[in-house]
Amino acid sequence: MTDRTTRSGAVIRGFRVGDGPQVVEAWRLSAPADPITADRFRSLVLLDANFDPAGLRIAVDGRRVVGAAYAVRRLTPLTGTDLEPQQGWIPFFFVDPAARGRGLGRRLLTDALDWLHGHGRTRVDFSSYTPHYVLPGLDAEAYPEAAGLLESLGFRTLYEAAAMDRGLVGYRFPADAARRLAELTAHGHRFGTPSDDDLVDLVALAGQHFSPDWARAIRECLAAGTPLDRLVVARDPTGRLVGWAMHGAYESVDERFGPFGVLEDRRGTGYGKVLLHLVLERMRARGAHSAWFLWTGERSPAGHLYRDAGFRTTRLFRVLRREAAR
Repeated sequence: MTDRTTRSGAVIRGFRVGDGPQVVEAWRLSAPADPITADRFRSLVLLDANFDPAGLRIAVDGRRVVGAAYAVRRLTPLTGTDLEPQQGWIPFFFVDPAARGRGLGRRLLTDALDWLHGHGRTRVDFSSYTPHYVLPGLDAEAYPEAAGLLESLGFRTLYEAAAMDRGLVGYRFPADAARRLAELTAHGHRFGTPSDDDLVDLVALAGQHFSPDWARAIRECLAAGTPLDRLVVARDPTGRLVGWAMHGAYESVDERFGPFGVLEDRRGTGYGKVLLHLVLERMRARGAHSAWFLWTGERSPAGHLYRDAGFRTTRLFRVLRREAAR
């Protein structure tokens, strides 16, 4: 793709060596609610197995980076052999406030979409890319101009993801969860830190019944040295692994809760509440002042469970999709 000049005088081109520090700084100025550090940019973007420098469209005015839009498609499958040949993603875009109002955001996004369409992608999502999304979607309250721009380019909301937080200062294991834990344990259900051998069942459970990306996150964080006591697993009286909860899986952030799952045939039995509070108790014991996560359905059963446990919605993200080539 050739370089393009916008009405602002900025040139749009692919990522080049030397752009990284300026991209991080321009991002900080452009998205103050969600700044990024150089090491996170390196891990989430530059070291992603699907990263193609040509897909990170950079707007340069003179020698200064004033915006970017990241287009990505699968070069390696998330699971099995599926490269999702119709699917592309735009995990983020931004424009320096000093360069806004001259069509640069539209040009960047159009350029990124053209790049994806040139690689056969006719369905583009913002911004629920796995394995390395920065945010689950668009926070329209924080970025109303971005919301209007994406809508004008044909993006439509698929669903909303709720980010939730809960303070842990003064946390106490609730009495009703303690009673249910005692009842389940008395009937042969087991809760505890997994052994190395348990991890085989855990990764299979997460990947087959929940999300391949959850299986990847568990596998990669443990291989990178996350201690096993960040996890609690549950087995029913037959010995079957039926659920787990954890923290510290993503980017080694101890206060980030999840992933967390219970098999469908065990939901509504108290497993979820017990697992959730066992992990919150461990987090508080490690000195955590809060627990948070980025993604659940606000009105889903999980959302209700979190609210009952004291979590409150802190942000809402729109997962957006654009279909059909431009």
